[in-house]
Amino acid sequence: MTAEAPRGADAPPELIQLLTPEGERVEHPDYDIELTTEEVRSLYRDLVLVRRIDLEAVALQRQGELGLWASLLGQEAAQIGSGRALTDADMAFPTYREHGVAWCRDVDPVKLLGMFRGVNHGGWDPYEHNFHLYTIVIGSQTLHGVGYAMGVQRDGAEAATIVYFGDGATSQGDVNESFIWASVFNAPVVFFCQNNQWAISEPLEKQTRIPLYKRASGFGFPGIRVDGNDVFACLAVTRKALADARNGLGPTLIEAFTYRMGAHTTSDDPTRYRVANELEAWKLKDPIERVKAYLFKNQLADQEFFEKVDAEADALGKDVRRRCLELPDPEPQAMFDHVYGGPHALVDEEREQYLAYLASFENGAETGAGR
Repeated sequence: MTAEAPRGADAPPELIQLLTPEGERVEHPDYDIELTTEEVRSLYRDLVLVRRIDLEAVALQRQGELGLWASLLGQEAAQIGSGRALTDADMAFPTYREHGVAWCRDVDPVKLLGMFRGVNHGGWDPYEHNFHLYTIVIGSQTLHGVGYAMGVQRDGAEAATIVYFGDGATSQGDVNESFIWASVFNAPVVFFCQNNQWAISEPLEKQTRIPLYKRASGFGFPGIRVDGNDVFACLAVTRKALADARNGLGPTLIEAFTYRMGAHTTSDDPTRYRVANELEAWKLKDPIERVKAYLFKNQLADQEFFEKVDAEADALGKDVRRRCLELPDPEPQAMFDHVYGGPHALVDEEREQYLAYLASFENGAETGAGR
């Protein structure tokens, strides 16, 4: 990387793109898509609202209300495009950054905040939303997703699974093992890699010597690289990959070529390892601005529409903040409630021991007061 050519400044030639950074529509023979005006406006609304939730969460963390937050800033199109490609029957397995996919699966944003606030262990029922709990261990969700997909396959269900992970996770053994199992068993799974160029402070070139999507060929299934800042392309490519999975054509690896505009998490300082001109180059590819430009140029939305969406985003941010601050602290013994799906003798024993331990403090305080 040089100052003259920051990472990602030039789009790779094999990149599938349907909407340029300037808001111009591009045709593609294999991945075209027809969207109504309302569908485009709805995608724009999704992008704006999800970014607002994310910015509010970062602010809450900076003010000491969250222990940590993993921002999705810059990756909204990859998440909204792929998330809106899912059917109700499909199951998604996220990392800890898929707030946009959670939005598409109707998960209350405050439930996401609750986990980072330390008052719940996830907060939502995966089967209610077909959206699994966040996974902190890097790459392990790929094995879970492939296993789930193999179950779907054996059930004969008309459904597919999508698994999210980042470029850094491709170096994990779990991810490569999941590729093997998915390929050998022709599992109905889509591997969605958000290549945001950085695995915390490790650049992409320290993860791979070839484009990530090309790794799929070594495992025996197709790989595709899509413009991860183009919500149209992400929607079209993911929709086709999921359809292929449901139709028995096996797994697909999608590499969404994007950029992490913020820190890895709020405990990270990206200014220590990346240069400012790299960030500036990617600002010109903003996923929201290109959809806004497209709507403007094609007279599909007026200023009133954009102001209405902005007002809705502000109201959502305030609502998320208020409800986050109102989240009650759980009872200490609540940590034992959902370890297993039903009663478990060992967990019951551990709960009683823990309650006795807590009670010892109260008894000690009463004894001391009587002296």
